[in-house]
Amino acid sequence: HVQLVESGGGSVQAGGSLRLSCTASGLTYSSYYMGWFRQVPGNEREWVASIHTGGRAYYAEHAKGRFTISQDNAKNTVFLQMNSLKPEDTAMYYCAVCPFYYTAPQRQSYWGQGTQVTV
Repeated sequence: HVQLVESGGGSVQAGGSLRLSCTASGLTYSSYYMGWFRQVPGNEREWVASIHTGGRAYYAEHAKGRFTISQDNAKNTVFLQMNSLKPEDTAMYYCAVCPFYYTAPQRQSYWGQGTQVTV
């Protein structure tokens, strides 16, 4: 049984920072991508960043320069450090796992329950 649990969301003023965490359990892939997505009610879920268990990271254009994805493989945990937050970053943030590098939400294999970020 795969479970992804996010934490770290909250309310912050514009220009502030937040660090999201997502811990996975029950995964059986030998290697995989963990990614962050976000969604505003009424909009499609949007890819933010992904990282491979080997360490290579990928970012959506809107995240480059402000967000940093990292991981602790020993703890099956991925982090999203978000700096210089803007009101338009307000969304529910979800982590997801996929054995391949896909940025499309429908391609992800597993999802967490989400954590709200309000700027």
